[in-house]
Amino acid sequence: MSIVFSAIVPHSPLLMPLIGKENRKRLDDTLKAYKKLEEDLYASQAEIILVISPHGPGNPDSFTMNLNPKFICTFEEFGDLTTKIEITGDVGDAYKIREKMETSVPLQLISVEKLDHGVSIPLYLLASHMPQVKVIPIYYSGLDLEAHFKFGQELKKELVRLNARIAVVASGDLSHRLTKEAPAGYSAKGKKFDKKIIDQLLAGQTKDIIATDKKVIEEAQECGLKSIAILLGVLDGIKNEPELLAYEFPFGVGYMTMNFKI
Repeated sequence: MSIVFSAIVPHSPLLMPLIGKENRKRLDDTLKAYKKLEEDLYASQAEIILVISPHGPGNPDSFTMNLNPKFICTFEEFGDLTTKIEITGDVGDAYKIREKMETSVPLQLISVEKLDHGVSIPLYLLASHMPQVKVIPIYYSGLDLEAHFKFGQELKKELVRLNARIAVVASGDLSHRLTKEAPAGYSAKGKKFDKKIIDQLLAGQTKDIIATDKKVIEEAQECGLKSIAILLGVLDGIKNEPELLAYEFPFGVGYMTMNFKI
């Protein structure tokens, strides 16, 4: 049928109630943005959520799609032994997509029940009130940004052929070098990188984003640009209106939440 929802979201474990605790107050803008997206996603009546994550089992030469009848999201690795959600996987449609795309792009299938936090955190914050929705997780490759954009374009062709209402979520954070306390250490170029990417997204300058210099990307130490490139490929040719809902970096990592109104 059609793509009815699309967004870029961060995936900090500190967004989770039992992990972030008092630190969640410092992520108030991001949590409010997530709440807005949750409402929009629910209103879109999406039947399938495709989540693009940088933290799953990747492959240097091919993209990866996780095909499983049921997925489990837990957060023990971050100290939360209580929170757990189960969500249905879309085996049939995932297999159809892979079958159609295997001659045009390098795409491998895996079957892993436990999801990584790049998928689990967005699902917890966006889809907890959508028990009937099905999920297809996708993981990017070691290929360049142009290959990720083209993968998104090919993926879009197959998504619009499905008899379903589809949401596409790019999970990822921007620079990890925004303050002296940042996980990757401080770089003055981190803030410049984040501002440029945000400005280019809002201006629809897809070609400029895809052409971002590798050295600039390495200096910024981001984990979201390839997810974004795939999403931009999916949205190529689809009229949309980008809206920045939140951007903050209280812990030295750039958390951007952006909605693309279809």
